[in-house]
Amino acid sequence: MADKGIFDLSGKVALITGASRGLGRAFAEAMAEFGADVACVGRDTTKLDETLKIIGKHGHRNIAIKADVTQEEEVKRMVDETVRQLGKIEIFFNNAGIARPPRKIHETPTEEWDVIINTNLRGAFLALKHVLAEMVKHKKGSIINISSIAGLRAEVPEVGPAAYGASKAGLILLTQIAAMEYARDGIRVNSIAPGMHKSELGQNNPGPKPDPAMMKTMEKMMAKYFDEEIPMGRMAEASELKGLAVLLASDASSYITGQVFVEDGGQSARL
Repeated sequence: MADKGIFDLSGKVALITGASRGLGRAFAEAMAEFGADVACVGRDTTKLDETLKIIGKHGHRNIAIKADVTQEEEVKRMVDETVRQLGKIEIFFNNAGIARPPRKIHETPTEEWDVIINTNLRGAFLALKHVLAEMVKHKKGSIINISSIAGLRAEVPEVGPAAYGASKAGLILLTQIAAMEYARDGIRVNSIAPGMHKSELGQNNPGPKPDPAMMKTMEKMMAKYFDEEIPMGRMAEASELKGLAVLLASDASSYITGQVFVEDGGQSARL
């Protein structure tokens, strides 16, 4: 077995929302690979079971918890159940989120704005609130909020329509505030802002399904976007975030807090 050194997560417990697919599943895999016990949270129990089978090969404890981060009682239960079954929470990936196809502001239905903000920002706040309350008891923890490059600059129309970009920008500011408020409690709070990754974002979203014609138009637009806007010329695999995830979860980043880490194939380097 390889010596994991300062990246070793053995004996730690990681809680991951949105772990049923995409980036959340990749984070769960990374935590298990480096020794952590993992609590996987999502709304799709079938997909959560798939995640457990994938990470189970590493031989650590893992559990699935069905919860909707927009419902505070379910968020509280998610935290309580993780502690009850695994004993603690030392690592938290605040990852659950949704997206919708690009629309201009005046074309955005108000209910679509509400559902995105409710999940991506309010839901992230609720999860942060209840996980922090648990971590404060033990004066230790690492929290990684999953934002987006769309939260750093206007990535329109391809990546970040208004509601999505606003929610992710809000999460970045929430990261910085939490980092300052809880640094003396031994809790580090950072954010990952991915560019284009194969994340399955938009799958199993609540509310009306996107129009198929709009989705086809978007697929054509994205193919051109990869070629012209991303220096590496491709979309990343979800697994390419594993290394950054382990860094921020582990003691290798013991003096890092309040920071936003971009992984986007060089996209945001363009002026």
